[in-house]
Amino acid sequence: MKTEHHSTLHQRIFDLVEAIPAGKVATYGQIGAIVGGCSGRIVGFALASLRYTEDRQVPWQRVINRQGKISLTGPDAALQRALLEDEGVRFDTEGVIDLAEFGWKT
Repeated sequence: MKTEHHSTLHQRIFDLVEAIPAGKVATYGQIGAIVGGCSGRIVGFALASLRYTEDRQVPWQRVINRQGKISLTGPDAALQRALLEDEGVRFDTEGVIDLAEFGWKT
């Protein structure tokens, strides 16, 4: 299913996520704070809506939770981890990304 319209807020979220360089990650809350007027949860909802669009190639995998972990589960989590590892992002034995090293400094 392809959607032709996203809210202006979603567009702003997508624009910001597209600015995260390969090999770096940002948190949902960080994106929400920069965009303004939304929480990390709304950022997550916006990124989840990408599965229903073919309009953009937003690097959704670069957004993680504030603990430095992937919030998704199952095959989606494995895909996100693989995409991040392909970009050079490393995980510790607990599945945590070091935000001091890999966090996007805006």
